Amino acid sequence: MKKIIIITLGIVVFFMACEKETELVEIPDSVIQSIADQAATKAASAVASTVDEAAETAVNNAFQEQAEANANQVNDDPLPPSEYEFTRNGVSTVYYTGQTTRLKMAVELHAAFSDPTKTEADILAMFNDGTGFSDTSLTGKNVGGKTGASSYASTTVKPQIQAFIIRVVNDVFPNYNNDASKGVAGKLTDPGGRTVHIDAKGFEMNQIFTKSLMGALVTDQIINGYLWRGKLDAGTNIANNDNGVYEYTSPGASSANVTKMEHYWDEGFGYLYGESDQYSENVSGGVLVAKYLAKNDIPGDDKAIYEAFKLGRAAIVAKDYELKDKQAKIIKAALSKVIGYRAAYYLRSGGSKIDAGTMADALHALSEGYGFVLSLQFTMNEDGEPYFTNAEVNKMLEDLEKGDGFWDRTSVELNTMADQIDAASGLSTK
Repeated sequence: MKKIIIITLGIVVFFMACEKETELVEIPDSVIQSIADQAATKAASAVASTVDEAAETAVNNAFQEQAEANANQVNDDPLPPSEYEFTRNGVSTVYYTGQTTRLKMAVELHAAFSDPTKTEADILAMFNDGTGFSDTSLTGKNVGGKTGASSYASTTVKPQIQAFIIRVVNDVFPNYNNDASKGVAGKLTDPGGRTVHIDAKGFEMNQIFTKSLMGALVTDQIINGYLWRGKLDAGTNIANNDNGVYEYTSPGASSANVTKMEHYWDEGFGYLYGESDQYSENVSGGVLVAKYLAKNDIPGDDKAIYEAFKLGRAAIVAKDYELKDKQAKIIKAALSKVIGYRAAYYLRSGGSKIDAGTMADALHALSEGYGFVLSLQFTMNEDGEPYFTNAEVNKMLEDLEKGDGFWDRTSVELNTMADQIDAASGLSTK
């Protein structure tokens, strides 16, 4: 017997063939239809299963590809070193000797304001010419040339500060050991021991002069000078930084090894860390901003500034100028808070000491506050604007000086002015 198989319409029909004759077996239509329906259902189920599996596979593959892409993604932001140190061919490219010199000059200038043997010519020569310092290594630089010197600074500022020199020599020194009182220059001592040497308005000129340099020298040079895009990116600075065109030679190098943009950033760093350890966020020393950043009035401010200086410098090396600009903005906003906080703090402190009847303490605090108020015009908020304009600052200074100056001030008006400064800085000194 032979077996004959005929396949038609997807249905298998068996015919049994004998050697003698073929016997056809008729299959009912209902059976054929049932078989066809079952086959169709199985086929549809198989297709649906295949589509589901394909979709699931595609989704899984997409997720896997994304996961692999994320795992292999390279962070283009340069990682800063653990310390502020950058080298090229094994030699440090970081140096800011001019800034360190000026910070040290400020220390001696501060002391000169308490030395009645100094003449007006002596102190002006120290300030403007960089001569007459007891530390003979302090040469080749001067403070006056960098005071209120940025393109954003008003031309009124340097004459204001030079006038403090004239005032201490002509009003304070001749009366240095006389008894001071309202409207009378001389010496005033509190029962608690504080002694101040003041002019007729109660101004302790050494404090006013030095605190004015907080803004007019340090803050202006950092914010409006060395970290300003108009200086960092000027001329061919970006192209030269991109192409490794070196224009400065760091100590220990045999030839130029620092780009202009790198060096400008380092000089901005130097105005804050020039008397401190460059390898640590813990600033200290001197009489200017580093001294007050170290007081930790705004917790974490010192770390934020140091980290931003490091990352900004690393960004310049990596030619990532957008990241450099972001770090400069962080530094400017954080540094400004030091000025804003201290301006308001000393006004409130002076007011409370007036109420307590300790006038020497009050006049000392208000003299510090006056200098920090003058410095407010050199600050910069998150929007890139100073807390107060030059005109607004000068109005506050006039209010502090009117009448018999600090002798006539009350805690109410001083606290009101401090409130305005707090509102501008976003801090609270109450």
